[in-house]
Amino acid sequence: MPTDDFDALAAPYRQELLAHCYRMLGSVHDAEDLVQETLLRGWRGYDRFDGRSSLRTWLYRIATNACLSALASTHRRVLPSGLGTAAEDGGTDLVHVDEVAWLTPLPTPGRTAPAQDPSDVTVLRASTRLALVAAFQRLPARQRAVLLLVDVVGFRIAEAAEFLGTSVNACRSLLQRARAALAADPPAEDEVRPGPEVDEEVLRRYLEAFEAADTRRLAELLRGDVTYEMPPIATWFRGRDAVRDHWTRRVFSKPRRALPLWANGCPAMAVYMEDTHGEMRAHAVEVLETEGGLVSRVVVFLHPELFAHFGVPDVLTGATACPPGVLRGRWSTEHNNRPGQTR
Repeated sequence: MPTDDFDALAAPYRQELLAHCYRMLGSVHDAEDLVQETLLRGWRGYDRFDGRSSLRTWLYRIATNACLSALASTHRRVLPSGLGTAAEDGGTDLVHVDEVAWLTPLPTPGRTAPAQDPSDVTVLRASTRLALVAAFQRLPARQRAVLLLVDVVGFRIAEAAEFLGTSVNACRSLLQRARAALAADPPAEDEVRPGPEVDEEVLRRYLEAFEAADTRRLAELLRGDVTYEMPPIATWFRGRDAVRDHWTRRVFSKPRRALPLWANGCPAMAVYMEDTHGEMRAHAVEVLETEGGLVSRVVVFLHPELFAHFGVPDVLTGATACPPGVLRGRWSTEHNNRPGQTR
C-alpha cells in the first residue's frame, strides 16, 4: 500500500496512543518518544499492512511492543506518596530525591477543546488519574500491558494475546493476576466526581487566590484531608492545616504567576517564579484533583522541562501573561492541544 496517506490516516489515533503509552510508562516525555517511534515504524511498514485488522489495532500493537521494550531498561515511576508516610506538620524538612524515577503529568485537552467529545474527556480523566497511573506502574510490564489493552482500551483477550505473541490462556492468566494485584492495593477513588464546569470554577478561584498569595482563600478550596506532593521532593503533606502552614513558610516568599492548563483530565497550572533578574521563569506544573467542588489532591511537579510538553513558554512576558485572577479558556484550549528548587 502507498505510504502517502499514512500521516492523515494515523493522525486521529495520536492522542489515544499517547495516553496508552503514558499509562504504560508513567512519563509524558517517554510516551511522546514512543508514539513518534510507533508512527515511524508504522509509516515504514505501511506498504506491508494487509488490512486484516484495523489501522488502529495495528498501531496499538506496535506501540504496546515498543513500550514493553522500553520498560525492560527503565525503573518504575512513582509519586512521593508511594515512598513513605505523609507529614502532618507543614514545617517538616523537605527532602529532595533526584535519583528516583518520578511520575510526570500528561497534557490533556480542556473541556472546550475543538471537536472534543465530552465522553472522551471523561474516559481520559478516569484512565489517567495520577493515583491510577501510579498503580499501573506497580504491575509487571506484561501484566500492565494486558490490563490496559483489555480493561482500559477495550481490546479482546485474543487480540491482546496476539499483540504479545502469547496464548489466550496465558494472556487471561496475566489479566487475572493484574486485576488481583490492583484489587489488593487499589488506588484512591474519586468519591464525587464534579462536572468539568465545576473543575473550571475551582481552577479559576484557585488561580486567583494563588496569584494574590492568599493562603486563607486557597485553604478554603481544600478538603480537610487534602494531600500535597512535590516531586522530586519525597516529603509530602496530608491535611489542610499542614498544607497551609507549608504555603505560609515557603511558597510565597517570591512573586509568582500562573497560567491555566489541563493535565490528566484535571485542572492544572503552569507556575512561574520571579528570578534574580525580575523575570517570571518556569517553575512547576501543578495538578489539582477535585472532589465535590473542593481540591482533594495537589501534585506540584517541580520539573520546568515539562513546560515544553504543555506548549507554554519558559519565560512569562507581558504578551503571554494571564491577567491576575482571570482564567482564559483560550490558554487551556490552545496550549493543551499543541504537540507536544523548592515548591
